[in-house]
Amino acid sequence: MSDDRPTGWGGDPVQPPDLEDVREAAERIEGLVVRTPLMPMRSYQAAADIYLKPEVLQPVGSFKIRGVGNWSLSLAEQERRRGIATSSAGNTAMALGYMGRILDVPARSHVPDSLHQSKRKALAAYGVDLVHVSMTDLMRFMFEEAWREEPQSYLNPWGEPLMIAGHGTIGIEIFEELPELESVFIPVGGGALLGGVASALKALNPDIRVYAVQARVNSALAAAFEAGGPRWIEWQDTIVEGASTPVITDEMFPMLRRLVDHLVLVGEDEVMAAMRVLAFGDKLVTEGAGAAAVAAALATPVKERGLSVCVVSGGSVDRSLFARVVGAYGTEPIGSLY
Repeated sequence: MSDDRPTGWGGDPVQPPDLEDVREAAERIEGLVVRTPLMPMRSYQAAADIYLKPEVLQPVGSFKIRGVGNWSLSLAEQERRRGIATSSAGNTAMALGYMGRILDVPARSHVPDSLHQSKRKALAAYGVDLVHVSMTDLMRFMFEEAWREEPQSYLNPWGEPLMIAGHGTIGIEIFEELPELESVFIPVGGGALLGGVASALKALNPDIRVYAVQARVNSALAAAFEAGGPRWIEWQDTIVEGASTPVITDEMFPMLRRLVDHLVLVGEDEVMAAMRVLAFGDKLVTEGAGAAAVAAALATPVKERGLSVCVVSGGSVDRSLFARVVGAYGTEPIGSLY
């Protein structure tokens, strides 16, 4: 792509869902998703200050089933019969394949050719037809609107309002169980998870502070905040691939700018340490993006964040990578692991 590459798909800014949208989504996906428990972080020395929302317990191992489920169940019968398609770094495609099985329709996704083997195998098991392309070509497919040529009903993986409303059900569940919370830490890729969760929580209590979390080596959100609008960044490999994108779109940026109170950038070592803490202390298998919120919360003084909830977004981690991470010697205090 050239230096004048687009930073959006030419649509109006995405509006945050209101509570009615989110509550309708909750009714639509009831029985499809797990109402994940809100659990104190046992492995932290001040466990009462951090709660976990473990979306790794969802049927597909991530929060994506909430938004993808709400969108696909909202399709008219004729649209469903065409099949369903998206673009994905893995988890959205998994949720799409899961819904394809439930609806008995074909599912297809463009994915980056860097997708790790475990996710490829999982997607194959869900019956997703995969189109492997480079990250640049994946962005081109979206921004140059090549997706319009898809014969299937296409899910915009970043800005679909029904998907964002589905993710917002996490916010309602958090508030119902812990109305006194003071802050929430949310990993950010394209921004749909943060848009949904933060919109719901801010509607219920505007004083709740929203911490957006991205990989330090790949923060398109930091670049956008600094420039006052979306900017492309040079893509780098990261263990936090699910919470890092080369750009935040024009359509999503205004909503994210409005909802985010603080941005926390996490390093690779911090995320791996959080993965170990969650594995040994809380018995949760997480991918890098899934542990990123915890890494950010642990790096933020309690006096700044107060009573916090971390969205543990997903657990689709490559087996060999996870084995290396949990088997590595870390610098976190041994007492924090039990």
